[in-house]
Amino acid sequence: MKLLLTSGGIQNDSQRRALVDLLGKPIEEAHALCIPTAVYGMKEGPYHAYLFITGTGSTPMCELGFQSVGVLELTALPILDESLWVPLVEQADVLLVNGGDPLFLNYWMKKSGLADRLPSLKAVYVGLSAGSMVLTPRIGHAFVEWTAPHTTTDETLGLVEFSIFPHLDHELLPENTLDEAVKWAADLTGPSYAIDDQTAIQVVDGVVKVISEGHWKRFD
Repeated sequence: MKLLLTSGGIQNDSQRRALVDLLGKPIEEAHALCIPTAVYGMKEGPYHAYLFITGTGSTPMCELGFQSVGVLELTALPILDESLWVPLVEQADVLLVNGGDPLFLNYWMKKSGLADRLPSLKAVYVGLSAGSMVLTPRIGHAFVEWTAPHTTTDETLGLVEFSIFPHLDHELLPENTLDEAVKWAADLTGPSYAIDDQTAIQVVDGVVKVISEGHWKRFD
């Protein structure tokens, strides 16, 4: 897959151009599936899911102008016949994966069977906060809130080799400072990035490229 891992959605022209390049066609010609699941692991999740799906929040994703947008709710997939959803995922041009709780999303990515299919999909994967973090090896204990039954791990899907600290220096998240990111990174065993909402990490065929109109820092 081609990945565009963001902290706050598609916030600026650089991120939008990167998305168009990955799609290989205008956004207006692309068919998207949005995945709101992660946000249900948080307080007032259903209200935030509505903002994401309707494009009325502050993290632009579904409202970018796609030719069509469908909703893929991972919690529903385990009880559905795969013929009802797998072809749609395989045909999609882009997956828009919402933020929320990364471990809740990790659980349902695996339980739904989508995690196993991600590496072979043609779709561009666009992550928002937890939607980006879920692809990393670990989220770091600082971000652990919801945990799956009988587990305490901070491990996630590991489809990329680095971890992500999102929303760096966000005005509504005063705890997300660079000093806190340094402490977070020290708890990890591999490379990691702290990124603000004006930054995205693009991954194509294992090649990592930072796209930013804001600020970010890599920790080795």
